[in-house]
Amino acid sequence: MTIKKFFHSLLSILFCLSLPAHSAVILQYHHVSETLPAVTSVSAETFTEHLNYLKQHDFNVVPLNELLSALQQGQSLPDKTVAITFDDGYNNNYEQAAPILEKFAYPYTIFVNPKLIDEGKGYVMGWDKLRELAKKGALISNHSAQHDYLHRKLADETTQQWQARIKQDILSSQQRIKEEIGHDYKYLAYPYGEFNNQLQSLVKELGFIGIGQHSGAINKDSDFSRLPRFPASGFYSKLDTLVTKLNSRAFSIQELTYIDSVTSQNPPQISIKFNMGDFHKSQLACYVSGIGQAKLDWSAADTVTINSPKNLAQGRSRFNCTAPSIAYKNSYYWFSQPWVIVQ
Repeated sequence: MTIKKFFHSLLSILFCLSLPAHSAVILQYHHVSETLPAVTSVSAETFTEHLNYLKQHDFNVVPLNELLSALQQGQSLPDKTVAITFDDGYNNNYEQAAPILEKFAYPYTIFVNPKLIDEGKGYVMGWDKLRELAKKGALISNHSAQHDYLHRKLADETTQQWQARIKQDILSSQQRIKEEIGHDYKYLAYPYGEFNNQLQSLVKELGFIGIGQHSGAINKDSDFSRLPRFPASGFYSKLDTLVTKLNSRAFSIQELTYIDSVTSQNPPQISIKFNMGDFHKSQLACYVSGIGQAKLDWSAADTVTINSPKNLAQGRSRFNCTAPSIAYKNSYYWFSQPWVIVQ
């Protein structure tokens, strides 16, 4: 081997070592239905189209527990690894989604609200149907007792009282799932995708993984108290845009700095310190939902502060940041910061 070839090989190895860890994507669905609200629904035809794309393009569709365990343990995952999830446990998951998933032999997770099931709410599956799906391989996990906004305190409620109430909500829900299904995966999908610093800390203290509804891929460096998922229903069900998300990668982030995801700071800002290597910082673009392009201030070679040019509307908003990968053709790095703007 010539000296030139040796150094070329060495540089190639060093570049590969500098790349962020293997990424994976979690998809989020609610309804598979043509008669329920379009914003959270996908038709059986479109859902089948999504799964056909995964099959035809050799995606590695795995159970959520296998995906999360591998990342937490720092294990490598094949490229194009995906997990499929549903929130709320609606009856159409049993009637429409499950038969389609069975045809593809794809695993999936359903996040349920045990108190609503115990109260016999007619729009969600009962424990009998959930047990049937679990025996066929579905994973049943925690979505809180009755889909409350978990980060919100009640009137005149102290922080200690809030912590006790939410701890009871999460643990009692987990116990009901364990009693009825036998599953004890400590995954909590935040209702409405909303969380704040205090809720994240409580989830960590209880040994749970917290899962949101903001967009993005995940890797071993992700914050496991706020994992993102790509919504794939309603407006987000279009296959041409979903394909980009399925092929996305997770930025390798050293540090996120912001006041809180639920905040009265308006406009809010966030600072991100990256492990650089596979994207050009000049190609990083961030957008504010409903407003447009965000302002970027690179205070260091690896650190950017993101600001909105205008105040955000009250309620839920996001910053979405993407950058094309250098090494992976037609693949984008993707990060989303969810906000809940309060007065």
